[in-house]
Order: sequence, then structure tokens, then C-alpha cells
Amino acid sequence: MSATTSTAAPPPKGGELCISIIIPCRNEEKYIEQCLRSVVAFEVPPGYETEILVLDGRSDDATREITLRLAREYPSIRLLDNPGLIQSCALNQGIRLARGEWILRLDAHSRYGPEYLRLCWETAQRTGAENIGGLFITQPGGNGPQAYLVQALTTHRFGVGNAGFRIGATEGSVDTVPYGFFPRRVFEKLGGFDERLVRHQDYELNRRIIAAGGKIWLNPAIHVFYFNQPTLAAFYRKQFFKEAPFNPYCWYLAPYAFAYRHAITGAFAAGIIGGCVLGPVFPRLGAVFAGVMALYGVLAIVSAAQQALRYRRPSHLLWLPFCFFGFHFIHGLGVLKGLFNLAVGAEPVQRVHEPWPGAGRRRAWPPASAAPDAAA
Repeated sequence: MSATTSTAAPPPKGGELCISIIIPCRNEEKYIEQCLRSVVAFEVPPGYETEILVLDGRSDDATREITLRLAREYPSIRLLDNPGLIQSCALNQGIRLARGEWILRLDAHSRYGPEYLRLCWETAQRTGAENIGGLFITQPGGNGPQAYLVQALTTHRFGVGNAGFRIGATEGSVDTVPYGFFPRRVFEKLGGFDERLVRHQDYELNRRIIAAGGKIWLNPAIHVFYFNQPTLAAFYRKQFFKEAPFNPYCWYLAPYAFAYRHAITGAFAAGIIGGCVLGPVFPRLGAVFAGVMALYGVLAIVSAAQQALRYRRPSHLLWLPFCFFGFHFIHGLGVLKGLFNLAVGAEPVQRVHEPWPGAGRRRAWPPASAAPDAAA
């Protein structure tokens, strides 16, 4: 099947303005139906219609069958093939095929309230921002105790730093938001998602918008109900192999995308390794290392107690301190792994010098002339 061939009915036609909703997915049979049913229930701004483009990365589970069944029920849904497999390719393909003057990028691993689209559109009209988003309302990915530990890990400042969309934030300009609601002109001026990035493509685009003079706006009334990994092993595996290494890959491709919160775990892991190796040799260094680890332990226990009270799970007080350490250390090792791959020239992102004409050789810094206009 070609990348542009729809496996459902063609998009609705009419005289109304259009908002295009793009949902990349791959092997999401557990979540795709609740996601799409929440999307078709959106409150649509007056004078607009919606089209829902599901870009499937050739799933080998029941994702496609479920989507096709829903497409027969809701003609606004179109299932398209994403031969590039990854989200960046799906998003760029969806943007090329979309009819809308507004692009709403969503994720199949989430569900959304009926007010989601309306609030995005109203916030865009009120603020003139180039991208609008809201808060993650993190849900456990299962019913087991580990799923609740993962939820607690990713919803506390000690766990995820100052990522405001994860821990709650006031309304205003930020460096990133989950997913996003964009005017089409942003992509026309700044280009699409960087297809060299399997992860962090959203963050890079948001920082590219800011670097070009644009604005990212978070409205805490907008909620994304995101389902996390069901086990600690799955969560840690994702951090080490997928999430963490793409922090340095993103810095390499786009220096303006550097954020201290993404780098601090790498320094933490390096400090742990250095302290364990050098501490016994240099007693003063060992004493400093012991003091730092004692402080870390106190902060981890206090944070665990707060999450135990918040979620009414006393067992969090026992297990979360160790889980925080595992999260930070494993993520940090992933950052160091990414830096090592770059140092030895082993990372594929180093071999594609220009993802689109004008992006630049190995650096996707936008030209000064690419600053987006103010939103209408």
C-alpha cells in the first residue's frame, strides 16, 4: 500500500474550515479504540469540521483492524500507511496530506476529554502562540503494583525535574508541551519534524519554534490522559534504549534544544560511577560522595512519602526511593550511551546531514528569516 492511499472513505467535503488531527501509531491495539472514540467526541469550534488521519507504522497486532472498524462507523477517520514506521515520518506525511489550516498532533497511547480541541483552539486565538498544549494526567498502564510505581515516578518533581506539563504548571510560555496544536504556517515556514529523531522530535520542533521567535503556550485546563508502562522493567528499558540516548542525539542535531533537566541524569550516573571507583582511593572524595548520596537518599525518601500520601499507597514509601534511584541511574546511563555513540561516530543521526532543504548540515538551526508570523 502506498503512503498516500487511504484504506477508508475519503475525507468529508464541505465549505467549512478544517482542523486536521494527526495520530501516528504502531501496535496500539490496547489503546487505539479509546483514543479514537475520545477524539471523535471532541467539541469542534464553530465553523470548522475535522478530519482524523491515523498514520499506522505497519502494525502487526490488531491496530489496523480496530481502526478500520471505527472508520466505517465514523467517516472522518482515515487510516493511512506509514512506511517510515517512526513518528516523525508519520507526522510529516500527515501534515502533507492534511487539508486543515490547523494541525492537532495527538498520540494513540492517550485519551482526551471532549473539550480538548475547543480549548486548544480558543487558547490559540487568545494567545497567538505557535503551539498550544496542556498537562499530562499520567495513568497507570496496568493494575499491578509496578504500574502505580511508574505513575508515581513520573509525576513528582524529584523524578522528572521541572517538566511542567508532567507535574503541573501555571498558564504561560514554556519550552515544550505534549503533542501540540499548530497553525499550518508553522510547518510551511520552519519545516516539518526532524526524521532523524526517533524520539524527542516534538521537543526539537518546539525549541526550533522558540529559536525562530515563536511561542509555545501551556494551558493547564487542557488535559492529556497518558498511559505509562505497566512494569518497572518496561519503563527502565524504554528510558535506557529509547528516551535517554536521544537527548544527546537531539543536542547534536539542534544545539538550541539543550535542556539541563535532560542532562542532569547523565551527570548523576557519571558521578555514581566515579564515586564508586575513585572514592576508595581518595578518602576526601569518598567522604563528599557519601554526603551527596546521603542527601539524595533523604530527598528520595521525602519524595516517596509525598507520593505515598498523594496516591494513598503506603508501599510507595518502601519501594519508591529505590525506584527513583533506578530511574535516574538507568536514564543517566542511557544519556552516557548516547554521548559515547556520538563520540565514536556510531549513531545514524550523524550520517544524514540535512533532513530537508535549508535545515543546515548537521545543525537544524532555523534561518533568521524563518520566524513565524503572529497568529491570526
